[in-house]
Amino acid sequence: MMPLLTTKGLSRNFGGLRAIDNVDFALMPGEIRAVIGPNGAGKTTFVSLVSGRIQPSAGMIVFDGADITNLPAYVRVRRGIAYTFQLTSVYANLSVYANVALPAQLTLRHGSHSKSAIQAAVMSALERTGLADRAHMPAGQLSYGHQRLLEVAMGLALKPRLLILDEPTQGLADSEIDNFITLAREIAKNATVLLIEHNMPVVMQLADRITVFNAGKILAEGTPEAIRGNVAVQEAYLGTAP
Repeated sequence: MMPLLTTKGLSRNFGGLRAIDNVDFALMPGEIRAVIGPNGAGKTTFVSLVSGRIQPSAGMIVFDGADITNLPAYVRVRRGIAYTFQLTSVYANLSVYANVALPAQLTLRHGSHSKSAIQAAVMSALERTGLADRAHMPAGQLSYGHQRLLEVAMGLALKPRLLILDEPTQGLADSEIDNFITLAREIAKNATVLLIEHNMPVVMQLADRITVFNAGKILAEGTPEAIRGNVAVQEAYLGTAP
């Protein structure tokens, strides 16, 4: 099986700071991959490069066999890459329903933008994220945790092949985190999931594999069990080295 996403020699400089440094990375279809690391390790910069929010200083990004290195973000969305932001980015004055309807319309084929087709797509995304009963609330009135779930619903409405989630459980209650874990596993039946997450119990429970960033480079990759036992990772991030 060929990887869905690969990077080769991917780098990004901000002045004299090398935020991402010559990163080779491969993500398989249907995988749930967690990206972890200390603050400033380059995690958000890396997924921002993959999604097209920023452009690399060097290297290549390949998605489904095609070079997408220089494609703008909106083209990558159309190719199946959806990205939820680390900081919430919802339309606060629009309803929850309207926030999801906007991306839903992008996925419906020309001529099928009927009210019923949009409604079905929106309500499906809201039901999966547990927000159906809040559909007509202004998005700005949602709790922070529910705004995070709304962003996930907006991503799902795009019917992505790769869904990138940046800190998706931030602000969620314990019961909502349990529901998110169930949701992520369901999403992975039809899409590939790449998530940045600091909640280590979530990472260890959910991820098929983990990539650990440190100082803009990949420090380690492996199964949750392998990462938990990696001394270099313990010293750099987990804080459990003897």
